[in-house]
Amino acid sequence: MPVIPIQPFTEEAWSPFGWVPVDDSDDRDGEHRLHFDLDDAHVNIISHSTDELPTSSEGFLCEKFFRHATHTQVLMSLDNSCVVGVAPPNTDFSQSNSIETVRAFCLRPLEPVVLFQGTWHWGPYPSDEEEVRLFNVQGHGFAGDNEMADLASLGLVLRFAFALS
Repeated sequence: MPVIPIQPFTEEAWSPFGWVPVDDSDDRDGEHRLHFDLDDAHVNIISHSTDELPTSSEGFLCEKFFRHATHTQVLMSLDNSCVVGVAPPNTDFSQSNSIETVRAFCLRPLEPVVLFQGTWHWGPYPSDEEEVRLFNVQGHGFAGDNEMADLASLGLVLRFAFALS
């Protein structure tokens, strides 16, 4: 089973998967834009818990990745640190080298990220607690735009290691 280390979150490391919102006084403010092809931007609070996924004593097991072709997505933990797995939009999980593109990050509370349209993602799931509550901006019709890559059926179950690398 391939092991993906959970790495510290940095803007540079995140850049293949999306971007990090900046202060309004930063010259880069406005450099990136949210996209909602269906004009259905929606804000809500979601949560994920550890009982939603299989785990081992050495980390989280990832059997599925998801992505949204019609919109970007904003995520920010409101209460607990969490782990998010990501892969670039052009990743084809049926290819044996696809896991080389997968990364996992530890996000701290109030640390926002934006996923590019089509970025594959898993979680975020809580790293220290049983649940994480997330501020979420995505297309209201996300259920109709929620492509899944079933890694387990491809024999590609991944393990995200608990320890930060």
